[in-house]
Amino acid sequence: MKQMDRIGPNGESIIDYSVYDAVKAGFGKVIFVLREEIVEDFYEIFANTYKKKIAVDHVVQRLDDIPEGIHLNPDRVKPWGTCHAVLSARDKLKEPFAVINGDDFYGAEAFGAMADFLADIKPEDIGEQAMVGYILNNTLSDHGFVSRGICSTDRDSFLTGVTERTHIERKGEDIVFVEDGDATILRGDEVVSMNFWGFTPAILPVFENIFRDFMLEKGQELKSEFYIPYATNILVEKGIIRVRVLESDAKWFGVTYSQDKALVMGKLKALSASGKYPAKIW
Repeated sequence: MKQMDRIGPNGESIIDYSVYDAVKAGFGKVIFVLREEIVEDFYEIFANTYKKKIAVDHVVQRLDDIPEGIHLNPDRVKPWGTCHAVLSARDKLKEPFAVINGDDFYGAEAFGAMADFLADIKPEDIGEQAMVGYILNNTLSDHGFVSRGICSTDRDSFLTGVTERTHIERKGEDIVFVEDGDATILRGDEVVSMNFWGFTPAILPVFENIFRDFMLEKGQELKSEFYIPYATNILVEKGIIRVRVLESDAKWFGVTYSQDKALVMGKLKALSASGKYPAKIW
């Protein structure tokens, strides 16, 4: 599993860096969304170490955690995506919170920007949420195509929409997204979502309502997924929320393909050598 792969200079995983950066930024609790079969190993390898610095909890994302009265397709095997993962933790989320992927490196600056935003809002507020944006050119792999959410914003840096592009790659000097066999050239400076969001608990009942509608429409499909951008787009379009796109100097990187691993290991080693992280972070 990429989330547990030890790729830091002293055997750290990407999750180790994320939790470390969150603690430094002032976050007080971390909730892991896990599969049932890895819970025991995860605590033994990682979470018991984190407990020395931050409160740790977990939830299991279950396929059958769906609205009452909706029946599962018996051939469906995987849960319902990133926004469903957030809803899996709804009973444990009482404070403003951030959401990240477990296998992406987001950078300390991103956690700092998000912590500052969340510290200024109340749990019961729903009007303003947040997302950390990254520059497309800095999030690509040299070894194949990637899926990215291309963001559009207004003049005040609030999100107006996220368009999922499932096939973006470098072609010579160009960056293109491919759809139905047609290639469209991108500039490279587009802001993209790497799934680093900031929410208040007040948004969770609204997500549940959207999830019910989603399940009524797509619940019998075998591969449909209830993504965070899907839900936030609906709420932005209806004027229920505004999503502030936070500016940050943070650099994202991740292991999309196995060939990316050596590059990520080199970047982590350089960060450690520069003093950005201590020789042993846990």
